[in-house]
Amino acid sequence: MKRAVVVGSGGQDGSLLFDRLERDGCAVVGIERGKTRARGVRERAPVDILDRDQVRALVSSFRPDEVYYLAAHHGSSEDGAAEEDLELLEASHEVHVVGLLHFLEALRSHRPTASLLYAASSRIFGDPGSETQDEDTPLAPRCVYGITKAYGTSCCRLYRRVHSLRASVGILYNHESPGRRAGFVSRKIVDGAVDIRLGRRTHLAVADLGARVDWGYAPDFVEAMIRIAAMEEPGDFVVATGVARSVLEFVEVAFGLAGLDWRKHVVEEPSLVARPSPTLAGNARKLRSITGWAPSVSFEEMVGILYRAACSRGAMGK
Repeated sequence: MKRAVVVGSGGQDGSLLFDRLERDGCAVVGIERGKTRARGVRERAPVDILDRDQVRALVSSFRPDEVYYLAAHHGSSEDGAAEEDLELLEASHEVHVVGLLHFLEALRSHRPTASLLYAASSRIFGDPGSETQDEDTPLAPRCVYGITKAYGTSCCRLYRRVHSLRASVGILYNHESPGRRAGFVSRKIVDGAVDIRLGRRTHLAVADLGARVDWGYAPDFVEAMIRIAAMEEPGDFVVATGVARSVLEFVEVAFGLAGLDWRKHVVEEPSLVARPSPTLAGNARKLRSITGWAPSVSFEEMVGILYRAACSRGAMGK
């Protein structure tokens, strides 16, 4: 039975990945803040990823075949966190770099044949000025999230080169699911459309209808992670649809499903966005050519899935 550790199992991707690995018959330990989840193996005490000894003990005793490092400290562009905030930088560094190094070192010492998948972000590229980005695009992050994810990416490259560790990086572009938390623009749009249809409010404010995002479907990205972790030869892999869609397109699909004319209900409020983001679109040709991976859900289908989930929340008054 394959044994896997999912670091960050309480988040959107981690929850989806944990459930998928369980369905695939794996023994899985999921690490969340202050607790662990276990399937196919006895319950384990909570593991603090910032405690080197606790991480080493987990790896040496559980002996995982795969580690998925999905832990992240981040928010949406509308959360209002100041990018120059020292506390944000310190917390992001701890989660994106220090905890990762503890796992890389534990694997090097106790499970050198295991694979590790690090969930990086398109934000490591900053504002590259190119229409699409791939694995050769230079790292030039401009925000705290991108800076610390780029640092983690470089750590994986170091352990691959110096220690021959199977440490791969998934450079993940935006991806959504019904598990996306409130505050992200995708969730705000579908929840807004449902609330307006139900008469709970009359308008939805968004920061920029012209902003463009390479939006994918989170379960598709989880499938990509699993394929990357299974590779004998580690590397960096862009995971993306390759097509940037505007917020307006997202609004049109969601409000169309609600039977509403978005022009009567949606207003732009540029002050909502704390950190304007560059347009990024990923070229996943390398991943496609090696693994055959491709998105299974179109943009319109993804918005439909999110909208139906919002309808269910709305019916329950959530």
